[in-house]
Amino acid sequence: MAPMTSSSPSSAPAPAPVSWERFAAAEPDFADTVERRFRLYKHHVLATLRKDGSPRVTGLEADFRFGELLLGMMPDSLKALDLRRDPRFALHANPGPDAEMNDGDVRVSGRAVDVTAPELIARFIEEATPPEPFHLFRAELSEVVRIGLDGDELVIRSWRPGQPLRTVRRK
Repeated sequence: MAPMTSSSPSSAPAPAPVSWERFAAAEPDFADTVERRFRLYKHHVLATLRKDGSPRVTGLEADFRFGELLLGMMPDSLKALDLRRDPRFALHANPGPDAEMNDGDVRVSGRAVDVTAPELIARFIEEATPPEPFHLFRAELSEVVRIGLDGDELVIRSWRPGQPLRTVRRK
């Protein structure tokens, strides 16, 4: 295997997760790339933690609105109950219809925060017209990753709060 190269070290512990808006302010081009990748398809794959700590993987629609990455789901669905008990999650963008993945492989992870503000819920209902009732979470990001190809190199770009965008290339 060829040696890896990196554009920045990542030795400092990561600070608390941040909103999509703060991520986009820190890395606007990367945030735009990631959001465009999620918008290619409606359904994505959400990983949560069950009561026993084992992973649960389910489908989910991601919604970028109000400077937030919002996760809507049926109330009392297992994934909603998982997130209410343990807010850690990972969201993987739908890989698409074939193995080419020309737009790369994208995932975000962090904490899902229960949205309870009536004004935000009302605004979401007005703009998104979700099936009701629903449960809404706001993503707080602890990591954003995109893996893609550049010629014959695998390019891994990752971001964590308080750290610069990191790029690793592998031949």
